[in-house]
Amino acid sequence: MGKTEAAGSEQKQGCGQCVFDLAELTKMYDFSGKTVAITGGSGVLGGEIVCALVGCGAHVASLDVNIDASKALVERMGERGKQISLFKCDVLDRENIFRTAQEVVGRLGKLDCLINGAGGNKPQATTSAELKFFDLPPDAIRWVFDLNVLGTILPSQAFGKVMAEQGYGNILNISSMNSFRPLTRIPAYSAAKAAVSNFTQWLAVHMAQEYSPKIRVNAIAPGFFLTNQNRFLMTDKETGEWTPRGKTVIGHTPMGRLGDPKDLLGGVLWLLSPASDFVTGVVIPIDGGFSAFSGV
Repeated sequence: MGKTEAAGSEQKQGCGQCVFDLAELTKMYDFSGKTVAITGGSGVLGGEIVCALVGCGAHVASLDVNIDASKALVERMGERGKQISLFKCDVLDRENIFRTAQEVVGRLGKLDCLINGAGGNKPQATTSAELKFFDLPPDAIRWVFDLNVLGTILPSQAFGKVMAEQGYGNILNISSMNSFRPLTRIPAYSAAKAAVSNFTQWLAVHMAQEYSPKIRVNAIAPGFFLTNQNRFLMTDKETGEWTPRGKTVIGHTPMGRLGDPKDLLGGVLWLLSPASDFVTGVVIPIDGGFSAFSGV
């Protein structure tokens, strides 16, 4: 074999060792033909995720008790809004969520992914100078636990059953950075999100071992983003200025700012894409370094 032939053979062999080329990598994030169901899709963070998925070609089934807010998101998307199907659904109503799962598959023909985006906190479950820990009302604590924990488990049962029957699927839960390190003043929310992270790991193992290794379950753990649920803690209602808590949060975030909803998209798309096919049972912090910083 001549030098030229040997060089050509060597070059071909070297290229053959490359697992992916640029086109294949780009294709991994093409969600055309994929159906993604999301709970809480009309929220600040959920809405941004819906927009990103639609932009990547997915058909999104948005499940929410607030249909008007969901309709507003569809209108905002313009022509792309045709890729969003709305379903009125209460994630705490087991019969309702199971029925909705069947409606999604019946109307859209398939199911590839579920995002459990419904969740939140409330002032009545938050300690303050006026409301001591000892006086937190059980109903408020229960509301936070139900919305975050049951609101993740029940949709996972309903849509997970579809995935178990078809032998593939992808579930993405929304945990929180404070599932790693509990925050002051929000004991119910911190504990509930810790439960979501634990459940994520449990369900990942259960689905892979009992039904199919092609069913993956992961979570993202957002750090501090300004949402309707935490705005009352981070900013002053009258002036709009940062509260002392808000200033402390930014001071303990190495990147020196709050998160923008679009900051979640890289992690979300990666965990839902084939690029993370060997990833299951993980909880990815997206927090600007907050969970890594000791304060010193």
